[in-house]
Amino acid sequence: MKQTTPQTEPSTSTRRSFLKQAAAVATLSPFILPSRIRAAETGPNSLVTMAFIGMGLQNRILLGNFLGQNIKVVAVCDVDTTRREHALKIVADFHTGNPGKGAFGCKSYADFREIIARKDIDAVCIATPDHWHALITLAALESGKDVYCEKPLTHNIHEAIEVMAAVKRHQRVLQTGSMQRSMSEFRIACELVRNGVIGKLERVTCKVGDPSRPCDLPEDPMEPGLDWDRWVGPAPMRPYNSALCPRGVFDSYPAWRSYAEFGGGAVCDFGAHHIDIAQWGLGMDESGPVEVRPPEKADALSGAVMVYANGVTVTQTGGGNGMRFGGLRFYGTEGEVEVDRGSFELVRGKETMIQAARAEKEYLTDAKIRLYHSKSHYADFLGRVADRQRPVASEIVGAHTAICCHLINLAYAHRKTIKWDPAKLTFADPSCDAAWLTRNYRTPWKA
Repeated sequence: MKQTTPQTEPSTSTRRSFLKQAAAVATLSPFILPSRIRAAETGPNSLVTMAFIGMGLQNRILLGNFLGQNIKVVAVCDVDTTRREHALKIVADFHTGNPGKGAFGCKSYADFREIIARKDIDAVCIATPDHWHALITLAALESGKDVYCEKPLTHNIHEAIEVMAAVKRHQRVLQTGSMQRSMSEFRIACELVRNGVIGKLERVTCKVGDPSRPCDLPEDPMEPGLDWDRWVGPAPMRPYNSALCPRGVFDSYPAWRSYAEFGGGAVCDFGAHHIDIAQWGLGMDESGPVEVRPPEKADALSGAVMVYANGVTVTQTGGGNGMRFGGLRFYGTEGEVEVDRGSFELVRGKETMIQAARAEKEYLTDAKIRLYHSKSHYADFLGRVADRQRPVASEIVGAHTAICCHLINLAYAHRKTIKWDPAKLTFADPSCDAAWLTRNYRTPWKA
């Protein structure tokens, strides 16, 4: 068998010419692309062509999972040369070991706009740092591509609203990486709650972790092979620090998640999982809280409370707070249900059940409310790309969950109660500054 050779970026002159044109467009409006740049609609049995943007640990995991599906990876992108080349090799090795999957035909890019401009790409998988999520998503949607974007879907509330509008405007399919919606124990827990098995729901506790904080890291020496300006992108420029973007291929999750300029702390990181399930259990996928309260203690980093119109509260905590596993726990008038990855507990009176499948069989056989049943987050996305329906963690789900997380961070940042209008997606209290909904974008980027 002839050895497959990874294809690198286009020639320097070709790439320079494209980027010069793209930069000129971006200065005016980064996400207005020529009408001819549109990905073709995919049929039910078509091979979906995909590109992967941001090749850190999470997207390497996603790449491995998607490679086993009915897709062909035609592009990978990262601002770090080593990660970019490593991702390209993963795809090349996959095709070498799986000749039945067709010929290798993947290219690597340092600038995501080159991927956006390709008409032959059906969908993109985005796993960059959070501050890039919405901008790349909006560009992909505008170009006619479907999107799988890691959670949290956006870096701020304004971006969440813009992404929902863009999906609707361009009639695209978007899946958020809140993959717990495709794990049976979480679906069953929410169905138990929604069907009144634990009585009237009163409160929920989510073990999430700390809110974000301003970045105060010192400057580290810069090494060649990383485009730091492009990594920072729309965020305020600051000196390089290796904790934000470790060089090369790494097997951990970098610290940028902790800092407000780039992420949303654990509140957005794991909150986009557990708070998402709380929203599902409350039946609030298209809504949210009416009030978010910071902890009473001025320097506390856990204990923020979201209050819903029906009086139910969801409390963010960094500790167990009475929970057995540390995921999230629903408290009702007739029982409790706690769920985490691979862990489950239903308590009704003196009865305790620790098998989700048994609880489903005993209490949900004739349930009136059945929730979206996805067995695979990746297959679900591709299935919806084929039939053009909303996936289990659609833009509506991802955006509203992200908004909840951002509201909690705002309550911490300003140490005040936030009054919120979930129907109008804006502050219900005039003392809250509308500027808190968005950020100052570094030129030429905006959302």
